[in-house]
Amino acid sequence: MNLVVDIGNTRVKYAVMEAGECVAERSEEVFSAASVDELCRLYPVAAAIVSSTRGDASEIVGALRARGIRCLEFGPATPVPIGCDYLTPETLGRDRLAAAVGVAVLWPGREVLLVDFGTAITIDRVSADGVFLGGCISPGLRMRFRALHEFTASLPLCEAEESEEPEPLGRSTRGAILSGVVQSIRFEIEGHIARMRREIDDPCVIFTGGDAKYFAKRIKNTIFANRNPVFCGLDRILEFNVLEEHLP
Repeated sequence: MNLVVDIGNTRVKYAVMEAGECVAERSEEVFSAASVDELCRLYPVAAAIVSSTRGDASEIVGALRARGIRCLEFGPATPVPIGCDYLTPETLGRDRLAAAVGVAVLWPGREVLLVDFGTAITIDRVSADGVFLGGCISPGLRMRFRALHEFTASLPLCEAEESEEPEPLGRSTRGAILSGVVQSIRFEIEGHIARMRREIDDPCVIFTGGDAKYFAKRIKNTIFANRNPVFCGLDRILEFNVLEEHLP
């Protein structure tokens, strides 16, 4: 079994993977040695991979190796099993590349547009022959609400309720904020999907991340990813490096 650790902008996520399937997962605000100990006690973890969007992950890598677990720190020089057409691969977020590997595993042979609704919204394209082609980064749902609140004198801090459908034209300040933020994201995503459909036939549009379900209900012809593409991608990258004997 493999342990994958995804250190995101706001949370640290762990998953135990077996034969490409997630058998257990945890999510915390900060790294917890106790969580790692619990997972390793419950499951026979043989190897691990650590990916971080916050920078140095050496503390977690060291903690895992101290427990006798072979561990790979996913960095810009780590070999991956897909092509990458990014001009500055050293600046490419590890989570974005891992997710691209994940969709290549989960939807092989398909042109994929992967939309990740996290702290930031990333919209990335993976070709049918398994090449990361690049994408877009914009503020996420909560970041947009916070920006309106923090950079103005009187606008309130709002949030979108799961069952609440924004009005086309808000008739209160809260309604106008909700309409503006939610619809701006919706129109943004729909625009990227429309452009991709003009270029290729039958693209696969995948939604993932914390706010994915909210928008999957509101944007047609999309797929909500029941399996975490980042976990699947990190697991595949780890297996690839084990096979290529790049794992310390």
